[in-house]
Amino acid sequence: MKYIGPHVSAAGGVQNAPLNARNINATAFGLFTKNQRQWKATPLTADTIDAFHKNMEVCGYSPCQVLPHDSYLINIGNPDSDKRNRATEALEDELYRCEQLGLPWLNIHPGSHLGIIDETECLSLIAQSINRIFDTIHTAGIVLETTAGQGTNVGYRFEHLAGIIDKVDDKSRIGVCIDTCHIVAAGYDIRDKSGFDSVMDEFEKVIGGDYIRGAHLNDIKSEPGSRVDRHESIGKGNMGLEPFRLLMNHRFFDNIPLILETIDDSLWPDEIAMLYDFECKQHDQE
Repeated sequence: MKYIGPHVSAAGGVQNAPLNARNINATAFGLFTKNQRQWKATPLTADTIDAFHKNMEVCGYSPCQVLPHDSYLINIGNPDSDKRNRATEALEDELYRCEQLGLPWLNIHPGSHLGIIDETECLSLIAQSINRIFDTIHTAGIVLETTAGQGTNVGYRFEHLAGIIDKVDDKSRIGVCIDTCHIVAAGYDIRDKSGFDSVMDEFEKVIGGDYIRGAHLNDIKSEPGSRVDRHESIGKGNMGLEPFRLLMNHRFFDNIPLILETIDDSLWPDEIAMLYDFECKQHDQE
């Protein structure tokens, strides 16, 4: 079973996110549990939490169909210890919010070395921050998103994510989100079946398919291999439709949230229907 839907608005409160997802026939959704461009957030109230749970039930969503995203401000690989501590505390708060909402995973961008330390040291700082958070937050886990490698961001090689996972003590609470735009920008060419299969085999060898807890489905506006992060609507960028057809029929992506972060929200219902059509047609041919 594939679960598909966009990153929806939580304007007016997180309890509105399931309703917004249902309105476009999504079977999965992403959301921010707080304003993604601010450090501080008002704590979730009991009424908000109860309303979120009620709307999840009414709309027919289970927690495994939801993948929240953390704030864009957070960098738990920051070389500056004070700034890293601030980021770690903010991420801890976001993971606590997920725990309150009964959501098992929080998607994060791993971090950035800012040109001050090398990538290996940055990866170690990220793992240390995650271990610190897991000492306080005891159920919700963290999903590391593959990045495009733009600027000084780490996470654009599978080896980066494997290096973080290796240093995280509780491996049952760490996972990976494959962003299709990002991996193509980073040089993993999945645009035809040979390339797609090769990249998935490499992921299995370096990290392991069992670590995939979600995916972001985006075409790419920038050039493949450019390490420039520019999302595009599915089929309207430089990837074409083939990698999405292949993804919809690959076992790595069963029973996890597949989140659209494509740029035209008016196309989301059509994109969801098209992706399911790829899966149905493949099954009809078998």
